[in-house]
Amino acid sequence: MGPGLYSKANFFSDFTWATHHLLGSVVASFRHSFVLDSVLINTLTTNGQLIASAATQFLKKHPKHITAAVAALLLGGGGGAFAVANLAPDASDLPVREVLENIQPAYNTAMDTPVVDGLVLYRSDITRSSDTIDTLLKRLGIDDAQAAAFLRNDPQTRQALLGRAGRNLTAEVQESQGLRTLTARWTSDDSGNFQRLVVKRQGTKFTSHIETAALQASSQLASGTIQSSLFAATDDAKIPDAIAVQVAEIFSSEVDFRRSLRKGDRFSVVYETLSGDGEPLRTGRVLSAEFVNAGKSYQAMWFQPSGTDAQGIASKGGYYALDGTSLRRAFLSSPVEFSRVSSGFAMRFHPILKQWRAHLGTDFAASTGTPARTVGDGVVEFAGSQNGYGNVIFVKHRGNTETVYAHLSKILVKRGQGVSQGQTIGLVGSSGWATGPHLHFEVRTNGVQHDPMKFAQQSETVPVPASLKPSFDRQAQQAKLALNAAASIQMSSVQ
Repeated sequence: MGPGLYSKANFFSDFTWATHHLLGSVVASFRHSFVLDSVLINTLTTNGQLIASAATQFLKKHPKHITAAVAALLLGGGGGAFAVANLAPDASDLPVREVLENIQPAYNTAMDTPVVDGLVLYRSDITRSSDTIDTLLKRLGIDDAQAAAFLRNDPQTRQALLGRAGRNLTAEVQESQGLRTLTARWTSDDSGNFQRLVVKRQGTKFTSHIETAALQASSQLASGTIQSSLFAATDDAKIPDAIAVQVAEIFSSEVDFRRSLRKGDRFSVVYETLSGDGEPLRTGRVLSAEFVNAGKSYQAMWFQPSGTDAQGIASKGGYYALDGTSLRRAFLSSPVEFSRVSSGFAMRFHPILKQWRAHLGTDFAASTGTPARTVGDGVVEFAGSQNGYGNVIFVKHRGNTETVYAHLSKILVKRGQGVSQGQTIGLVGSSGWATGPHLHFEVRTNGVQHDPMKFAQQSETVPVPASLKPSFDRQAQQAKLALNAAASIQMSSVQ
């Protein structure tokens, strides 16, 4: 047989197979639909075989009617399929069963009614120096004439709240905006305690009392990077100014915070927060700190030996490098807490004499009334008024060293009085030849003036005693871990 030709025998064979396949598919379809029973399926199968056999004989005898036969068979199959499909029951006639089942609710039906009886609201605020009783109650959302009248006339409340900025307030307020309890907390010294004012409603009257309780200390971690100044960086890191001042003080003998800071210098600090009743009231001391200046790292930690000295006095703590070297030198670099230097140890144009001359001291810009402190242990040699110095104090130290504190507004020591490093001896002012409030400070050895910063850096230090070194080293290891954790806070925020 040539290519493209198709014999009658082949066609008959293929057609017979196609017929069987078509009917088999119909039967399988109904088998899956679960509508036909087994007798009907067998009948269809047998009839299909008979139809296929008859069709084959017909095609052999009447080859000219092939097309008509195929069409008739397909139409017959379609009609059969339609008829079979109609054998299924109507959906509307199918039985319907109603199922009822109890369901337990997932909530307490008693809560459907809002609970408002005895509702108490808790509010908090901070006192301001300009506050009155009325402004305080308004900020706390309290509208209670009886409470306002009591607070205006209660001496303890007026003494504790009026004109006292920064005191922590919490109030328990009724749903009707009436006052139930008002509590104020504050610290007034370094005793480790805080005071608490409690105003409480009792029936139709109010009572008040002040009590003392212990502060709770917790550690805070923080870090930052210098972009312009130390205080700008600590503000960005949400570090209190009191902690920033301590950091500058701790490293003042190693880092010149007025002239040597660089953009990119970084720091990490672990410090105390002191709380009363869970409310933060003030910061404590720096526990450990690290400052990286020009790529060089300086680390420090607070260490206070346990026990007492030979006189029964508690051992004095201080800041040490982590290798045990004391950061407390014989002389501080500044007579005031971290402040801007308005005129350094150099030649300058004198603002009053109007001529160039050597400025053999350092001027520290500070507002009137700022405490001036002695930079080292010594004895007051002179305290009074003297020429252009105005109110001035001279303190004699060992080694023929003398320090001068001039232009004071007030002198707080007397001649012959012994003073210790860091003690307040006077208040900054503008007496004598001064164009504005500042502290003029000098360091002299055998009558020769020195740069205070360099002189402090060269003064001696005292290391941790050998007997305390093991306990110090253990604490130093903990300080390293804490500083690493503080540094990671900034790294995480940057990432």
